[in-house]
Amino acid sequence: MHDIAFIRANPEAFDAALARRGAEPVADKLVTLDAKKREATTKVQAAQSRRNEASKAIGQAMAQGDKEKAEALKAEVAEIKASMPEWEESAAAAGAALDDMLARLPNLPAEDVPQGADEEDNVEQHQWGTKRQFDFEPKEHADIGPALGMDFETGAKLSGARFTFLRGDIARLHRALAQFMLDKQTRENGYTECNPPVLVGDDAMYGTDKLPKFAEDSFRTTDDRWLVPTSEVPLTYSVAGEILPDLDQPIRMTAHTLCFRSEAGSAGRDTRGFIRQHQFEKVEMVSICRPEDSEAEHERMTKCAEGILEALDLPYRRMLLCTGDMGFGARKTYDLEVWLPGQGAWREISSCSNTGDFQARRMNARYRPEGEKKTTFVHTLNGSGLAVGRTLVAVMENYQQADGSVAVPEVLAPYMGGVTELGRIS
Repeated sequence: MHDIAFIRANPEAFDAALARRGAEPVADKLVTLDAKKREATTKVQAAQSRRNEASKAIGQAMAQGDKEKAEALKAEVAEIKASMPEWEESAAAAGAALDDMLARLPNLPAEDVPQGADEEDNVEQHQWGTKRQFDFEPKEHADIGPALGMDFETGAKLSGARFTFLRGDIARLHRALAQFMLDKQTRENGYTECNPPVLVGDDAMYGTDKLPKFAEDSFRTTDDRWLVPTSEVPLTYSVAGEILPDLDQPIRMTAHTLCFRSEAGSAGRDTRGFIRQHQFEKVEMVSICRPEDSEAEHERMTKCAEGILEALDLPYRRMLLCTGDMGFGARKTYDLEVWLPGQGAWREISSCSNTGDFQARRMNARYRPEGEKKTTFVHTLNGSGLAVGRTLVAVMENYQQADGSVAVPEVLAPYMGGVTELGRIS
């Protein structure tokens, strides 16, 4: 959510920043709605004040025996009461229209976010690792997976397209990856492990900018709850409505959860394989911090995600997303793209975003600086540390062997109970 006070004071700057994201100018409309809301609210407040004064004066006039004055005051109070619903309705309507328009506007990009239309305009920051050289033609995970227990047919039989049934050691490797990620984020990187609900209400989805814009991309239950698209939603919303203490250190949370996305906006993309599923697992990172700390926290969070890829010895590159490819709620985003030799392409495996105070305003999350009475909106950040299924895909393609088996990365040995490679299941 945007600060209407900022928009009133800087309409041209606001429209210019929106234009960088391809949005039409709206500052004039917002300021007009805000003026209507404030005018109607002022009338309501003035009417309430006068009604209270007149009601008090009625008693005084009656005590003094001035019936004429008392009757005149009663008539005035009645007129005020009759007029107030119209003013209150006007204030509410203008406020609702203003909030709805604000809720549908994307976050403003940070100054150092490159201008661009789509992923072709993203800027590579650095690469890490060496691409493996194979003495055979490497295959895509969808081709080697079925023999190893990655069962697409049974998943489709049970639930339809974009669901997968994992069996045997590949299911264990999937679990091992999640446990390894959690251990690294908690034991080495200072994140507190959480186990949040994966069903949330409208307020949590709205507060984390998933509603109203992305309703079609999420699954809703018959009792009006939402299956979380990522644990960013419950982790971030856990501080909604709070006034936190000084935040001399960021609040850092992580969780491994199931995630659900309808992928309504991704029709036809990655329909083959395990890349884009309706149900998937992710280890999420969320930070809540002071505004002056969020840029450094963003760098730190991204490095925590990079550390997982480096420990697994998976080549990757960091991309700074341009204005046209950045998510709705982000003011700045780094994507980590892992190298998949079977596809011969870089594919996103983590997205780490700084949302500034965009989400905090929507969910009214603030903190009180030490020694001050005034509160300030926090900054929120979120990132994948990592997407578990996509990491499994990366391991399969990078660690595949000529006979179709897949070697298990050494760092996962403590989680695999002596299993050193995935072989054909019987």
